[in-house]
Amino acid sequence: MAAIALLWACTQAQPLLWAQTSAAPAPTQQDPAATSSPLPGDEFPQPHITVANPAPAPATSAWPLPDRIAWGANVLLALLGYAGIMLAVSTLRKIERQTRTAEITADAALAAAEAAQASARAILDAERPWILVTPKPSPTAENSFTITATNRGRSPARILASVDRVRFAADETQLPEVPDYDNEEAAAPMVPIFLLPGESTALKLFSRIEARNLCVKDEDFKRLESWEAKIYIHGKIIYRDLIAPANLQTHQTDWCCWYIHGRQKSGLVVAGPSEYNKHT
Repeated sequence: MAAIALLWACTQAQPLLWAQTSAAPAPTQQDPAATSSPLPGDEFPQPHITVANPAPAPATSAWPLPDRIAWGANVLLALLGYAGIMLAVSTLRKIERQTRTAEITADAALAAAEAAQASARAILDAERPWILVTPKPSPTAENSFTITATNRGRSPARILASVDRVRFAADETQLPEVPDYDNEEAAAPMVPIFLLPGESTALKLFSRIEARNLCVKDEDFKRLESWEAKIYIHGKIIYRDLIAPANLQTHQTDWCCWYIHGRQKSGLVVAGPSEYNKHT
């Protein structure tokens, strides 16, 4: 507003300046020849003629009023344009700050959601059933063992299927990298098996007599007695969590045991590569 007031004062003072500097009308002059007395010998005197200077032209301004108005309007438009640009820049900065704030808020919400999901998963893992497979000596038969599945979790589980294999190998490094069951699918039990926390069920029985029956030749049995060959029993059990969501209900336990054949006593212990002993 101060700039506009200064511009208006300049436009009002300009005509006065030009009026003061314009030329004043010059005084009239008389022709000397016209006012002189007649010469001797002239019969008639010359007429008296007065020559006046031409009237001065009206004073004109060097900066017409329409041009001054146009210049003032351009200056005003420039000021308004500058103000609009500054307002737009301020608005864009506010939008940028709001965008950054929204991004920070979104990142925090995502981190909170991931933490909540991880906490929920930890709670589910803590409360879910965990079936572990271990060999146990038979209380009724000497040199006989029972491979048992036990629910070590905090919720019930249902056994859906299981499968097992017996293999001869020099050591566990000679076993296939991935357990091979000859394309045989895990079979469902004849009767549904539900295991409450702490309950167990027998998966397979193995004894010294069965080890001898697996050796077709006497040479194979001698290699077993001298530990040149070993018997590995491995398998998997598939079970269901009864309280978890549908997409997290099915789990699997892979297990492997090594049968140790002595001259008079035998043993069965957990052994095998990591691929043969894992839990999902």
